[in-house]
Amino acid sequence: MNIQTPKPQRTPVWLNADSGDFETFREIVGQTANPADTPHAAQVIRNIPIYEGASVDAASADPATRQAMMEEWADVFAHGAGIIVIRQGLADHAVIDRASIVFDQIIADEKQAAKGGGDHFAKPGANDRIWNSLEKHCLADPANFAAYFSSQGIAMAAEAWLGPASQMTAQVNRVNPGGAAQTPHRDYHLGFMSATRMAQFPAHIHAVSPTLTLQGAVAHCDMPVETGPTMLLPFSQQFYEGYLAFSRPEFQAYFAANYVQLPLHKGDLVFFNPAVMHGAGTNHTTDRFRMVNLLQVSSAFGRAMETVNRTRMLRALYPAIRTARGLNIANVIAASAEGYPFPTNLDSNPPVGGLAPKTQADFLREALAQDQGEDAFFGLLDALDAKNRS
Repeated sequence: MNIQTPKPQRTPVWLNADSGDFETFREIVGQTANPADTPHAAQVIRNIPIYEGASVDAASADPATRQAMMEEWADVFAHGAGIIVIRQGLADHAVIDRASIVFDQIIADEKQAAKGGGDHFAKPGANDRIWNSLEKHCLADPANFAAYFSSQGIAMAAEAWLGPASQMTAQVNRVNPGGAAQTPHRDYHLGFMSATRMAQFPAHIHAVSPTLTLQGAVAHCDMPVETGPTMLLPFSQQFYEGYLAFSRPEFQAYFAANYVQLPLHKGDLVFFNPAVMHGAGTNHTTDRFRMVNLLQVSSAFGRAMETVNRTRMLRALYPAIRTARGLNIANVIAASAEGYPFPTNLDSNPPVGGLAPKTQADFLREALAQDQGEDAFFGLLDALDAKNRS
């Protein structure tokens, strides 16, 4: 007797703005964390496990305990609330205070130079940004930078989610008194794209994107809830259609009614899966400047095998394709030009009309459509290369 197993239903290969069932989302984010799943945590508050910095430092000294704690964190990021807090993960407040002085000076200098950074998800003036605070901090005070990033909590959280050889970046966000909340969102990579662009990536990329980065924050001052610490929706990273779905009104309304805001103290660390629905809160105070150093750590695997000088390629290619006939130019552009805008220098190459700057591929398509001369197009390439340098 030949019994055939029914063929499993095929999962959609591409998502769209209507993908993702709201009731499924409600069920996912309605979970309750089990403290037994996070035995190294000191407590669990509103589903978020809270760790003590001293315990993390002690665990780092023993390889087995360190590994066990990182396994616990990786499970939280993937299958739990998606968020951890390390109380006093950077316990030396003199180090934080010195870094705050450095950041305040950078903000003042950049304002003086009319170079102040805006925000991807907040209205202009709500906050002050320092793009690439990692490099600027290091160059301004190398000794303080070294003391700051010797934190075991920072290193272990990055390794727990991304493994070894990850790349650190950082951006300071100082939310000024009265600064309004950010729009709730997911983060880089897919979270920085328009809905149309997101939908062009197959569904499995929506599942992979959160594994490529880790979001973190170092509290540079005490942050009671009225100052607007980050609003977070535990478990929301498990809803993989969320990159497209979260902009829909029912999801935004649910977030507004159910987000979690935990008060933080100077020296506390927060880390979360970038797919957690989140946003900076409103600073309801009239005299408190809420400063955090936002850490974005990237996987070592998010890079190509070879170094390619695409500017040099386009200089050679442009005259050949400008007058060519019978070619699929879109395919040629995809194989030659840089089609992704990051990494870049957001001070000199800020987004215009969206969340990301224009790419080499964008400039090449426009040049061909407008039949720009070679000198004009090459000038644009050189200018873009200059903008991308730190």
